[in-house]
Amino acid sequence: MKQKLVIIGNGMAPGRMLEELFEQAPGLYDVVIFNAEPRVNYDRIMLSPVLSGEKLYEDIVIHGDDWYARHGVTLHKGAKVTGIDRAAKTVTSANGVTESYDKLVIATGSLPFIIPVPGHTLPGVLAYRDLDDVEKMLDATRRGGRAIVIGAGLLGLEAAYGLKRQGMDVTVIHIMPTIMERQLDPPAAYLLEKALNDRGIEIITKANTKRIVGEDKVEGIELEDGRVIEGTIVVMAVGIRPAAQLAKDAGVVTNRGIVVDDGMMTSDGSIYALGECAEHRGVCYGLVAPLYESAKTLADRLIGGASEYRGSVVNTKLKVTGINLFSAGDFAEGEDREEIVLRDATAGVYKRLVLKDNRIVGAVLYGETADGAWFFDMIKRGTDISEMRDTLIFGQAYQGGSPLDPTAAVAALPDDAEICGCNGVCKSKIVGTITAKGLTSLDDVRAHTKASASCGSCTGLVEQLMVLTLGNSYNPAAVQPMCTCTELGHDDVRRLIVAKGLKTIPAVMQELEWKTSCGCAKCRPALNYYLVCDWPDEYADDYQSRFINERVHANIQKDGTYSVVPRMWGGVTNAGELRAIADVVDKFEIPMVKVTGGQRIDLLGIHKEDLPAVWADLGKAGFVSGQAYAKGLRTVKTCVGTDWCRFGTQDSTGLGIRLEKFMWGSWTPAKLKLAVSGCPRNCAEATCKDIGVICVDSGYEIHFAGAAGLDIKGTEVLGLVATEDDALEHIVALAQMYREQGRYLERIYKWAKRVGLDEIRRQIMGDAEKRKGYFDRFVFSQTFAQVDPWSERVSGKDKHEFKPMAVVGMAEAAE
Repeated sequence: MKQKLVIIGNGMAPGRMLEELFEQAPGLYDVVIFNAEPRVNYDRIMLSPVLSGEKLYEDIVIHGDDWYARHGVTLHKGAKVTGIDRAAKTVTSANGVTESYDKLVIATGSLPFIIPVPGHTLPGVLAYRDLDDVEKMLDATRRGGRAIVIGAGLLGLEAAYGLKRQGMDVTVIHIMPTIMERQLDPPAAYLLEKALNDRGIEIITKANTKRIVGEDKVEGIELEDGRVIEGTIVVMAVGIRPAAQLAKDAGVVTNRGIVVDDGMMTSDGSIYALGECAEHRGVCYGLVAPLYESAKTLADRLIGGASEYRGSVVNTKLKVTGINLFSAGDFAEGEDREEIVLRDATAGVYKRLVLKDNRIVGAVLYGETADGAWFFDMIKRGTDISEMRDTLIFGQAYQGGSPLDPTAAVAALPDDAEICGCNGVCKSKIVGTITAKGLTSLDDVRAHTKASASCGSCTGLVEQLMVLTLGNSYNPAAVQPMCTCTELGHDDVRRLIVAKGLKTIPAVMQELEWKTSCGCAKCRPALNYYLVCDWPDEYADDYQSRFINERVHANIQKDGTYSVVPRMWGGVTNAGELRAIADVVDKFEIPMVKVTGGQRIDLLGIHKEDLPAVWADLGKAGFVSGQAYAKGLRTVKTCVGTDWCRFGTQDSTGLGIRLEKFMWGSWTPAKLKLAVSGCPRNCAEATCKDIGVICVDSGYEIHFAGAAGLDIKGTEVLGLVATEDDALEHIVALAQMYREQGRYLERIYKWAKRVGLDEIRRQIMGDAEKRKGYFDRFVFSQTFAQVDPWSERVSGKDKHEFKPMAVVGMAEAAE
């Protein structure tokens, strides 16, 4: 007598298992399938092309009715199983069908997770798991309007693309900073988001849904930040959960899913679980490859074999026409790992391999994915790549020969080959100019030929031509790179950020072809500053790309405690403020109170967990952060000036307070200290500050580029202005010029030496139009910059936790 095999579920995993079973042991079982859907087995992976209109349902059917008939399979369509009787070894469906079994396979798949926000039950809130969901979405597209997709994972983005192809406006809401964060690293996610934006799909990251708006139907959603987005349907694509309740009700052991061993057997020896509902070694798989691997194991077990399923390494591909994306393995960073990165900004290509012990453990490919299967096979096999390390990133076609000579391809180009597309410069022009004029630096070549002087994407080619032409006399190190992640110097990076309109760190790294996936402790803070400076109204300050002091808004001390410096405008205080400081010192038992050189009071020895409470108490007295930790305005030191001093010529205290209140909160390349002295006696020591003012009878003498730290240097005179308003405009314009041209961590005196004192005087003192431009840009930037970080943290608006940097592992240091 044949044994009876009953299967609950008719998805891709049990379908593959039956194919294996029928091939190896046809006729071994009488097979009965209960399918909750009213149809045959189809390829769920291809639902996205059905939604986009690129395929029909008939195109994705795996097993038609004739297949079941041919193999003698009884298929109950539209028959959802409601109970399993393990003692009687029967299953019963909602429509009253009962079948006995000798072996039972539970393949109930998964259920879409619906966020239980207000309005989630409204008509027009849809999931995306099966053909019924697709048909509902297609019906919605016929009415038009805007679709809001919550979740920018694999399914969410495919749903968004399909709905857009069907003519709807589409907005994707994602709670994480980058899309597909489980499958992609930030650079690949940036490229994908850019490609989807180019296709007309709006993506909003770091957005949390508060409620779905509408009375009788969906009318839109409201985000936690108060934004309301109008829409006619909401598609939930925020995740899945294994459909394990049926097994759990029957007394089969479940955890997140139905717990199975390496033979896919559950806690009941007659019952197996397969597919998304199964939990193997603590993992529930949602991609088809591991489900097929486990299906093969189960088929072997059902015919008496001893195969074991030991888990899977998964890979991901996105089914969006024109977007090539591949992700496999574990591409997280780690101290015991290294990476190989290849970027081609012009071609939109990004490739990253993560290595551990000379073996690939993870791969992310965007733009060119032909080698995905090859890399994936090496990941699964644990192939030693030592012998192909130098050429590995170029793919399978480049293996077996000598390492690539990067100049060989350029040498083979004809003389009329275009090198710089932006400026139409060919190879012979560059080579001829280098030879004729004796050029030896990249800047010289740019000045004489304009090659690589615009977008910069051809810089590598130009440098290779210089190597070919000059040989050892060419020294690429003459341009000091920002760090080992790039060949570009600070100035080129700043220029290209503006020229290319780059407004995120992943955008910079991709378009400027960074050598690493996420940058390092040197370049990330610099890029963060440059983007804050260049796009103050659009760029969101990257909290993770700041030093520890800037992240916790206090200065870390050598014993691990922190110091807090309340801002005292111009060094002026009063009894109320002093009393508030004294109360805080007593309340929190702060061991050290010290007057700083910048005429403020420093509270030292505060424990990290006490910082918010200290800020809250100081805030009640009107204090804001003195930003003693910041790459920005620290202090404006003053003397008492004409109000009290018999030698004072101007109101130095008033000007100092005015400057500090006008300029606080602005980020600068390095710390910025100002001082205003009321007369040439210089009691505020203005002639050793970054910017200083000496008040004289005829007005205000502005100084700059002083130093009193590791370097000792007196200031240079910028010029004399007649009024306090003039002084403010000139000082602010000077600060903005430094902000726009200074390299990250470059103090103003080093910047001035590099740019030239006369050039700075010409622009600030001699060019009223340029000075006004600098001033206006500073004022615009301050619209977004003057936010007190202490009050933000106390109020809860700043939700960043006090934790070490996860992205670049930055040293816990202030400078």
